Formats: sequence, C-alpha cells, structure tokens
Amino acid sequence: MKNGIAECSVCHSKLLPPGSKTISRAYDDHKIRVSSKQRVLNVLLVVGDCMLVGLQPVLVYMSKVDGKFNFSPISVNFLTEIAKVIFAIVMLLLQARHQKVGEKPLLSISTFVQAARNNVLLAVPALLYAINNYLKFTMQLYFNPATVKMLSNLKVLVIAILLKMIMKRRFSIIQWEALALLLIGISVNQLRSLPEGATAIGIPLATGAYVCTVIFITVPSMASVFNEYALKSQYDTSIYLQNLFLYGYGAIFNFLGILGTVIYKGPGSFDILQGHSRATMFLILNNAAQGILSSFFFKYADTILKKYSSTVATIFTGIASAALFGHVITMNFLLGISIVFISMHQFFSPLAKVKDEQQQNGNLELSNAKDTRRANDSFINMAAGANEEASHRGESDDRTPLLPR
Repeated sequence: MKNGIAECSVCHSKLLPPGSKTISRAYDDHKIRVSSKQRVLNVLLVVGDCMLVGLQPVLVYMSKVDGKFNFSPISVNFLTEIAKVIFAIVMLLLQARHQKVGEKPLLSISTFVQAARNNVLLAVPALLYAINNYLKFTMQLYFNPATVKMLSNLKVLVIAILLKMIMKRRFSIIQWEALALLLIGISVNQLRSLPEGATAIGIPLATGAYVCTVIFITVPSMASVFNEYALKSQYDTSIYLQNLFLYGYGAIFNFLGILGTVIYKGPGSFDILQGHSRATMFLILNNAAQGILSSFFFKYADTILKKYSSTVATIFTGIASAALFGHVITMNFLLGISIVFISMHQFFSPLAKVKDEQQQNGNLELSNAKDTRRANDSFINMAAGANEEASHRGESDDRTPLLPR
C-alpha cells in the first residue's frame, strides 16, 4: 500500500482502502457487545451500592446516644479496615486455588513484592479515606441522614474536575450542564436545612457545618480519583491483591489515629470495643461491604457512576430516616431529588455521548477524506508528470536526425 492506495500484485490495479464509516461501524458493533456485559455489571453495582450507601447514615444515626457517640469513630474505621483485609485475604486464597496451569502464582513472595511496589500509590487514597471516614461521623452532628447524603453528592462536580485534570477524562457540554443541574438540585434541598441559632462543638452551626462540608467534599473526591487511577494503572493485578494493599494501608493509618487518641485522652481510650452496640456492629459490616463494592466501581466502572448511584440512595435514606426517626420529608427535598434525577438521566443519556462521538467520527472521516484526496492528487500528479515526460520524449525523438548506417 502506497499513499493510502492498495495495489494488486497480479493486475496492478489501484484499490481504495475501506472507508472510515465501515471501520467505525465494526468498532461500534464490538463496543456494543462489550458494553452489554459491562451494563449488567453496572446495574448490579448500582443496586448494591444504593442499598449499602443508603443504609449507612441510618446506622450512624442509630449509633448515637443523646446526640453523641459513646464509641470512638476511629475504632469503627479501624475494625472496618480489618474486616476488609480479612475479606481480601479469603478471596485471594480462593482465586489462587482456581488459577490455571502456567499462570503466575498469586501467593508467591516475588509476586507479592512486585505488586506491592507497583501499587504503592494506593497509600494516598487510603490516607484520604481514613480522614473521610472520620468526617462522616462528624457530619452526623450537624445534619440529619438525608441531608448528609445530599451534601455528599456535591462530590460529583469536584470529581469531574479532578478526573479532567488527573486522568484527562473528557466530558461533553451536556454532561457539564447535567452536573450544574445536580448542584441546583442539592441547593434546593439545602434551603433552610440548618436550624437557626443552633450550635455544635462550641462553633456556630453555620460556620462549623460549612467548614466540615468543604472538607467532606474535597477529601473523598481526591481519594476516589486517586483510587481509580491507582487501580486502573495496574489493571492486570488482581483486584483482591490491590484491595489487600489498600485496606492494609487504611488499617495502619486508622491504628495511628487510635494511638494519637490514646496519647491525647489517655490509656483508657485504647479499648477499641468500648461503647459499641449492635448498631455499630452492623455499621462496621455495612462500611466494609460498601468499601469492597467501591473498589469494583473504581476498577471496572467509573467514579462518576459511583457517585450518581449514591445519589439514588438518597431516596432510601430520606424515607428510612422519616420512618424510623420521624424526620420530615420537605418539599425542598422532593424538588431537589427530582432535579437530581433529571441531572442523572441527562448525564448518562446517549445524546450526551453520541454528540461527542459523532464529532470525533466526523473529524476522523474528514481527516481520512483529506488523506484520500491527497493520495488521489499525488497519483494524478504522478500520472500527469509521466504523460508530460513521455510527450517530451516523443518530441525529442522527432527532432533527432537520422544517422547514416
């Protein structure tokens, strides 16, 4: 093939290569077959995440006694990480037993050391998650469970910006508009949600709440993006082995937090089981299951999908908190949820992606058309040059005198 034109080796006829539309259709068919399996996985992840994330604020609220926690939130986080480490080890052993002959053994020391070096970046989201898990309990001192879930949805916008900056993720204009709608829906729900004149931890509620809200939004957003980047950058590594490192780092950071609490409050606070109840045990199991499910989101799906699924969980949280604790579901909450659902539908609508894909395909077709035109022009120029040279040779032959024999 020369200059984009194929030439038959037998008859030397010129053949144009397949058009970009043909290649695009073949790629789209392949993408549809792959995405059908991915779609089933996404549905299962979203359903499980909605149940776990929606139940979490309710369990946290049930764990409070007279508006306070009788246990150390850091101890809950530490026990949660230990539970996730145990799960990762069990699943890693099961995966190693079902390895095929010839595959690199998962339980060898060399594999473990190499994977530990390649996945050292997981320490960054582990530290951020340790901070965020403590903030979850602090937020419960300011807001009711449904409001906490609505506030957490603000992370979507921060995550989108971080994905664009760190992972070079591209979003269409329609998707940015959907994110703006999400902020509007959250703002509608937050109208008059703070009781006037109330205080907590000695700080005016408005000031303390908004400071915690900013930290509550920024820290987990960075953790989610770094976690997705770290997991997908080592895609061939077993997810259970990656989870073992992630949860191991998390357990270490939370244990350091417990040691800091012991230094600050005294040896009596070292009892990590002090003040725990049946509700806190369910909370630990729920947090562990939620963290395990999140790792599958970040490696096999998308961080934005994870946060939007948490948005759907807001309905369950609002209904459960109203039924169990008598919290009133206001008109602002209903309007906010409606706008959030419109935002979610708009963000994942095919129109939001097709427009961008069509633009890319159009640019590809235009580029291919220009290349084909250049190839044709060069071929025509070559043919014209050959004809012109032949004509010059003919004229020179006519003008050359015959030599005597």
